[in-house]
Amino acid sequence: MHIDPNWRILTIGDGDLSFSNALLQHYAPTQLTATIYDPLATLENKYGDDFYRQLIANNCQVLTGFDITQPETWSEINRHSFDLVIFQFPLVPGFTSKTEFNDKCAGVGINTLNRRLLRQFLINSSEQLLDPAGPQLCYITSKDVKPYSEWNIEHSLILNTDINYLGEMKFDIANFPGYRIRNVDRDKHVKDTKGITYVWSPRPESQVVQALSSQLVQPPILGDDCCHYCQAGPFTSEQHKQAHESSRKHLRMKDFEAQWLADLNIT
Repeated sequence: MHIDPNWRILTIGDGDLSFSNALLQHYAPTQLTATIYDPLATLENKYGDDFYRQLIANNCQVLTGFDITQPETWSEINRHSFDLVIFQFPLVPGFTSKTEFNDKCAGVGINTLNRRLLRQFLINSSEQLLDPAGPQLCYITSKDVKPYSEWNIEHSLILNTDINYLGEMKFDIANFPGYRIRNVDRDKHVKDTKGITYVWSPRPESQVVQALSSQLVQPPILGDDCCHYCQAGPFTSEQHKQAHESSRKHLRMKDFEAQWLADLNIT
């Protein structure tokens, strides 16, 4: 993950605030605002408030009860004032009961709910949080395992928007000493699997973005002999293609994409 200390940085949904604290301690950005979804009392009960206190002691703004999908929770933040907004390992919180699942999902699958969260993050960050005069960067760090790998992050999130996907770079947790990747809803941290930081900007022509592009890996260009759902191919024969299209993985990914396009009202 590339961090410029001169950037004004906003972190979203930083569970126990360990990422924001590591970012502050080891990169010392000009301005850092950290946010968590939980209210302060929940943070204290789940994880303790050590990182919260450290950030406050270092004059870092920390906002609790901040929901990136609900602008009405942003009353304490300055709009259009950031160069970079970061969302680390986002995941829709688990459901406590079947009733809650049915109420919140309303016939929509968990895969689509997670894509909605990431899409709303990108749209709200681009339109309301990033400074139009700055580099206007959005980072999402995710994993290469299920369910994260089934969201088609590179291609599906910015359909019918003016946001541009720029590429990906490795996320090395060793560069953020003290950072713990937390399980949603629990006070446990998870195994450090491979992390990938995906990068977007509504302003791809800016000098900062152009300079950053040399550090990014671009997605492969898939032809007609490839599977765009699974990012697989090229296929060596028609038999090879048919075998893939009848596979369980392909049918699952095809269904996820169909649900997502229906949710966006794209035919």
